[in-house]
Amino acid sequence: MNGAMAGIIELQNVTFSVQNRTLVEDISYRCDAGKILALIGPSGSGKTTVLKLSSGLLVPDRGEVLYKGKPILDMSRKENLEFRHEAAVVFQDSALWANQDLFQILELPLRIHYPKMSKPEREKRIESVMAEVGYKKELGIRPAQLSIGEQKLIAYARAVMCRPALLFLDEWTESLDENATKRLINLVKKHHDEGGTVILVSHDLRIINSISDIIVMIVGGKALKVLTIEEIRADEELRRYVEEGIQA
Repeated sequence: MNGAMAGIIELQNVTFSVQNRTLVEDISYRCDAGKILALIGPSGSGKTTVLKLSSGLLVPDRGEVLYKGKPILDMSRKENLEFRHEAAVVFQDSALWANQDLFQILELPLRIHYPKMSKPEREKRIESVMAEVGYKKELGIRPAQLSIGEQKLIAYARAVMCRPALLFLDEWTESLDENATKRLINLVKKHHDEGGTVILVSHDLRIINSISDIIVMIVGGKALKVLTIEEIRADEELRRYVEEGIQA
């Protein structure tokens, strides 16, 4: 798999239903390598479902999700493990394991993807990432002892522990204070500046305007518009359309 290829993630006519209710219908979009793509739209429009389909966490009823031109469902076990190494997800609810302490949660990706890494090397890597995200508390505690914002920091740290090329971020700054939000936005910008790709869901127009290259507007489980940030900035009517779509 070559990270320099364009079209790192592509959805082709993807439809997904749960209990005969269609959540996503005939969605197509492409995110090229090195871009930041924002999935936006009203609450309940299907953005998180599209993100989970894009990351291979959900299997579409129809259509295909491709990673670097290959359908995720057609990957071998080895290719899928490589994909999981190269791509990481930050969930809206953080999805931290309640029965493990923070160190164990952060250590697990390293154990899976770098089985030969020594414990001191794992500890050094975890310490480095903690400094990057600005988390300063001890790591021997369980997630339940953290605030929602602190859980978000740990979830982001876990996602970047193996330095993935592709990040899927679902409302990853929600519930964070202003300083923590700025820190994580700057880390995403750094990831992008180093050639990384990001597909994100956010209701924060400031974030979308400051870091996105491409906007996919989703309403009622359908992709209504695919726009570049330059198109939105140059057209007052489009800008209002985007703002109204986020706030709905």
